[in-house]
Amino acid sequence: MKHALKIFAGNANEALAREICHRLGLSLSRIEISRFSNDNLHVQILENVRERDVFVVQSFTAPVNDHIMELLITLDALRSASAQRITAVIPYYSYARSDKKDKPRISIAGRLMADMLVTAGADRVLTMDLHADQVHGFFSVPVDHLTAIPVIADHFRQHYDLSNMVAVATDAGGAKRVGRFSERLGIPMAIIDKRRIDDTTVSQGQVVGDVHGRDTVIFEDEISTAGTLAATIGTLREAGARSIHAGAVHGVLCGPAIERLREAPIDSIVVADTVHIAPEKREQLKEKLTVLTIAPLLASAIERIHSGASVGALFA
Repeated sequence: MKHALKIFAGNANEALAREICHRLGLSLSRIEISRFSNDNLHVQILENVRERDVFVVQSFTAPVNDHIMELLITLDALRSASAQRITAVIPYYSYARSDKKDKPRISIAGRLMADMLVTAGADRVLTMDLHADQVHGFFSVPVDHLTAIPVIADHFRQHYDLSNMVAVATDAGGAKRVGRFSERLGIPMAIIDKRRIDDTTVSQGQVVGDVHGRDTVIFEDEISTAGTLAATIGTLREAGARSIHAGAVHGVLCGPAIERLREAPIDSIVVADTVHIAPEKREQLKEKLTVLTIAPLLASAIERIHSGASVGALFA
C-alpha cells in the first residue's frame, strides 16, 4: 500500500529522488538537514514514519564524506523514529572502488562503508552498477544490485546506426561489463590492452579487435577524471576508428574531466543521472553530453521491494 511508503532524500541528488517520487505518484517526504555552529550535522525527520516502509536516496558524491554522514545520521534518525523497514538507496556507491587489499596496510573501505550503513540502521540496500561486483557480498543485509546497461543500450539503439558499431572495453577488467552491453545491442566488441605503470600513469597498448573504419562506443561503469577515457580515445583514433562515442552509468566528472572531454575528439558522451551533474558542467560539454534518467528503473525497483515482488524480473 503506497500510503505506507515514504521516500526521503539527502542533498546528493534530490532531483533524482523527486523524479522517483513523481513516477510513483508520491511527494518527497520532509526532512531537515542542517549544521550546528561546530559544523556537526543535524538531521530531523519532519513527519511520522512509525511502522512505515522507508527509502532514503543518497549517492556517495562530492563532498563524499558529508553525504555519507548525512545518510548515516538519517538512517539512525529513522530507526529511532520506529520506521518498520529502512532501505538505503545508493545509486552511486563510490567506495565500491575500494574492494580489495592491493597495497600493504590499507583499509578495504567498501566493506567498512557497508558495515557502517547496517550499524546506522539500513535493513536493506538498493544500488546500481557497482565498480566491483564482489562489493555486493560485503553487506550483511539484502542488496538489490540494479544495472543501467539496458537504459543506455536502448538509447544507442534508438539514436545511433549500429550496423558499423563496435563496443570497446578500456581494459580486460571491464570486458565482462562491455560484453553485456555489446550483447544487448548485438554488436561486436574490442578490448584495449591497458597497462598501469603506477598510481597516476597508464600506458595504452594495442586494440584487440577490429575498429578501423568503424563507429566505436567506449563503455565504462563510471567516468571520473576521464584520464582512461581520453587515452582510449587517442588509441582508437590512431587505430583508425571512424567515430568515437562513450557510454557510462556514473558521470562523476571530477577534477580535469570536463576539460579533457571538451578537448577530446569524441562525438558524444551518454551517462545516467546516478550522479548530479551541475548545470555549469553540462553547459561546458554542450551538445556532446546526454544525461539519461534512471528514475523509472529505481521507482519500479522501490515499488517491487515495497510490494514483495521480484526485482530481478525487471531485467528478465
